[in-house]
Amino acid sequence: MSRPSATSAPSSTQTASLTTRGGGRTPLHEQTGKVDPFDVPEQEAALNLIRTGAVLSTFMTRLFKPHGLTDSSYNVLRILRGAAPDLLRCSDIRDRLVVPVPDVTRLVDRLEVRALVERHTDEVDHRVVRVSITRKGRQLLDRLDGPLLEMHQHQLGHLSAKELAQLSALLTKARSPHEPEER
Repeated sequence: MSRPSATSAPSSTQTASLTTRGGGRTPLHEQTGKVDPFDVPEQEAALNLIRTGAVLSTFMTRLFKPHGLTDSSYNVLRILRGAAPDLLRCSDIRDRLVVPVPDVTRLVDRLEVRALVERHTDEVDHRVVRVSITRKGRQLLDRLDGPLLEMHQHQLGHLSAKELAQLSALLTKARSPHEPEER
């Protein structure tokens, strides 16, 4: 899919004149009915992140729901597919989730009931249980791979490759001081 070329950023006057539907450049304070701009740029940026996350996640919900998946259950399946042939403990899965959830064990329980994952008791230490994706789980992911990539291109294809790299770098920089140390 070809990407539009990057252009210079519009001036604040141009930004204010564009509509949300026509270009998505209406400032957040106007979109939300706030009369005055935000008190500090950090507040506006944080709220823009939340708003953007909510808008983009609706696409994922719509894609996964007909398959009986949530964003988190899909993420667990992707983690297990990527780890194969290795088996993972629930704590390993939890550490790799894009969005942490409080109870990975219950998430795995629901996937196991649908035969998308299976548990394996460690032969040496029977207290340790590891999880793997099943053939049925891999087949489900295989069916979702294409539509998911198309969805991401639909969501962010209007940005150039350079803008996408900048966006990813800025998002990583914004969250890095708040994430736990890497192991």
